[in-house]
Order: sequence, then structure tokens, then C-alpha cells
Amino acid sequence: MTPLLELPTVRERMHRLSVAEYHRAGEAGVISENVELLRGIIVTKMPKSPLHEFVAQKLMLLLLALLPKAFQVRCERPLTLRDSEPEPDLSVVRGLPEDWLKGHPTTAQLVVEVAVTSVSVDETKAEIYAEAGIPEYWLVRAQERTVDIYREPTHEGYRSKITLTASDVLQCASLPGVSFPLADIFPRT
Repeated sequence: MTPLLELPTVRERMHRLSVAEYHRAGEAGVISENVELLRGIIVTKMPKSPLHEFVAQKLMLLLLALLPKAFQVRCERPLTLRDSEPEPDLSVVRGLPEDWLKGHPTTAQLVVEVAVTSVSVDETKAEIYAEAGIPEYWLVRAQERTVDIYREPTHEGYRSKITLTASDVLQCASLPGVSFPLADIFPRT
């Protein structure tokens, strides 16, 4: 049986939401809080496994310790982009919380998604983040103990993608001084 969203006749009739319409629907209480807007489509976020939470927490603590004071680490907080409002597991943005009283950040220096069961969705987010000009995107594949690092954003996607393993040292290109052994974010085997 063909899944409903794969039918061209159904896809043509789908109503996509703008970011403004998504905000109004949220304010009216007609959408749940466990969703995000991706390319105008409301997508339910995946539940967080213990492994996901472990890796995200380790990464957050490392980033907090290494970042210059001009940056904030945001955990599962929205970024308002052209046709999407993803809520990455972690984003590093320049500024202070007061800067976002009237609207969510519209860019980041670094975005991190930790994938355990959401790899395919998180891979497609690379296009969204690149289009928004986010200089660096990390897709952490927690079960494989690897990190895909995307750099050099263009409107068509990232020009550079490298994969590091738990035996490598990650050096963030978009945030000076952020460098650590990847083994530090994964559970000991």
C-alpha cells in the first residue's frame, strides 16, 4: 500500500503553512508543542531515547564550557527560518536571551541534531540549515558513534561534509576554541 503523503495527487493538495501561520496556530493552541515546521509542513518530533539525552547533555556541557561569552547555547529552542522553524537539539547563537523577546533567532553559528531514530529527517534538515546560511551543522549519529559535519553553506546545500568517528577530535570551524575528543560525548563502551 502506498503511504498517503507519497501520492502525488495528495501532495498537490496539501496546504503548507508559512512561519507566520504556524505561529498563529501555536498561539491559538491548535497545534501541539511536540512539533516543528519543516518546509511549511508540521512534523511531530521524535521521542528522546536515553542515548539521545545522554549525548545531547554531554555536548551541551562541553559547548557551555568552551564557548566565548558572546554566544548562547539553546537547547531545543526554535530558529525562525524562511519556510521552517526547526527546534534543533542544540544551537549556538550570538547574543543574549533578551535579544529574542520579540522573535526567535533567525540564524546560528552552529546547529546540532542528535539522531538515534530520526536520521532521515535530520539529514534533510541540512538543506534547510544551509539555505539559512548557518556555517556549521553537526549530525550526531549516536548509535554509530559518528558525527557528520556539514560546512560551507549555499542555497543548494552544504559544499563540505566530513564524517568523524569517536577516535577523532572535532574542531569547530565556526566557533574558535571549540575543540574536543568525540569520545567525550559518547558512552564508554
